[in-house]
Amino acid sequence: MIGPNVTLATPMHPLLPEERNIRKREDGSFYNLEYAKPITIKDNCWLASNVVVCGGVTIGEGCVIGAGSVVTRDICKLQDKAKTSYTLRTRRPRFDYE
Repeated sequence: MIGPNVTLATPMHPLLPEERNIRKREDGSFYNLEYAKPITIKDNCWLASNVVVCGGVTIGEGCVIGAGSVVTRDICKLQDKAKTSYTLRTRRPRFDYE
């Protein structure tokens, strides 16, 4: 199951700026070093809304990926990664009215 706004980002590129620059071949055509890595999502997984999965990652069978998570490493089967999502908690001031 895949929720809304899930991003499966397979494009990869070099980290060094000089390697990211456009290059020119001997025949005059241009190219860059961008490439893609596969993403594998096994059976019975649930990716909640706004999850981002980076290239080269495998999500094992039965995994649950919580809303807003960014998956950068492989997840073994039947792991619940919903607990690793960040939750914003605010503190409200207490007023004692007597």
